[in-house]
Order: sequence, then C-alpha cells, then structure tokens
Amino acid sequence: MDKRIKVAMVEDNARLRKSLGALIDAEACMECVGRFGTGEDAVAQMVALAPDVVLMDIHLPGITGIECVVRLRGQLKSTKFLMLTAYEEDSDVFQSILAGAHGYLLKSTEPDRLIAAIREVANGEAPMSGSVARLLMEHYRVTQATPGAGLEQLQALTAREQEIVGLLSQNLMYKEIAAKLNLSFATVRTHVEHIYQKLHVRNRAEAVNRFHER
Repeated sequence: MDKRIKVAMVEDNARLRKSLGALIDAEACMECVGRFGTGEDAVAQMVALAPDVVLMDIHLPGITGIECVVRLRGQLKSTKFLMLTAYEEDSDVFQSILAGAHGYLLKSTEPDRLIAAIREVANGEAPMSGSVARLLMEHYRVTQATPGAGLEQLQALTAREQEIVGLLSQNLMYKEIAAKLNLSFATVRTHVEHIYQKLHVRNRAEAVNRFHER
C-alpha cells in the first residue's frame, strides 16, 4: 500500500497500549490514529476515525473485543480487525472469525511480526499465529471426518433451541438474543448449554457450523 496505514487499537493495559502506539508510529508507512482502553469508548468513537486496521484485544472489561467487532464492522466497511490475545482458546478463535475478524495473533508475537501482520491484513491477507492456524486446521479435519452428523442432532433440538442457534449464527450476543426473544439472559444461557450438549459441540462456532450443515 502506498498510503500510510491508519491503525487504531483497543487494549485495556495502558502500558501495552502506549508501547504498541509507539511501535506503530515508528513505522514510516503507519500512524496510530486512536487508542482506546475500553470497548465502550471504541464503539462510541472509532467510526469517526475510520482506521484501516484495528488491533483488538479480545478480553476487555465490559464490552468484549469480539462484541466490539460485531458492533463496528457494519459501520466500518473497509476496516480490518486484527485480534490480539494473551493465549488462544478455541472458542475465542472461532467466535472472532464469526464476528468478522481478519486475523488473530498472540500478544507475545515479536514486534517485527506484528508490524508485518498489520501490513498483511491491510492488504487483504489473514495473518494468524502458527498455533491458531493449527487449531483451525484440526477443527476443519474433524468437521470433514463426520459429514452429515449435524442434521440428525439438529432435529433433536426444540423449536426454541433451533431459533437460538439461528440467532447465534447471526453473531448476536446472549443479551441481544434475550431482548429479541423476550427472555432473560440466564434463560438464553441455559438454552445454549442444552444446545451444546445435544449437538456435542464445545462452543458457538461449532454449533453454528452444525446449523449450516443442515
């Protein structure tokens, strides 16, 4: 890319936020246009900045990084979201991808690799830590090894449970599903737990995959 890459970040650790900002500003082809400590601030102010790339911490207090992506991606059509986390968990990885993230790196990633990943995601690539890529490949392998298993299991769901799986596939958060169906948050969470048990899955991403296999 010829133009400077505008980068914003959402990170609750002030020291890391400062060091990442300095790292980005030290690059001639990049500039840090916004630094946010909470998801709430990011949702309120990010759109006006129109960054090319957002470094998004997953585990934020309050609004999570995944929910931030869900809320912002509709308003920031050209922005790419690069998720950062201290450790990978399969549910975080899959939910990030379903939310619309374009890459997924560990916070322990070397600075040079992080800068390279920002360039890559700005150019339409999907950078990922090696361990995350292996996790996705394993998930794909297991899914392909049991084709058609999802249909029979989906038929075991109640009408309400199937409705909730459909809403999960639209990337809605539990509280949004609760409001849409006029249910309590706790009731939605209980339904989701039953869905996971019946579908023999561990997280939202796997449940949604079974839903689409239908």
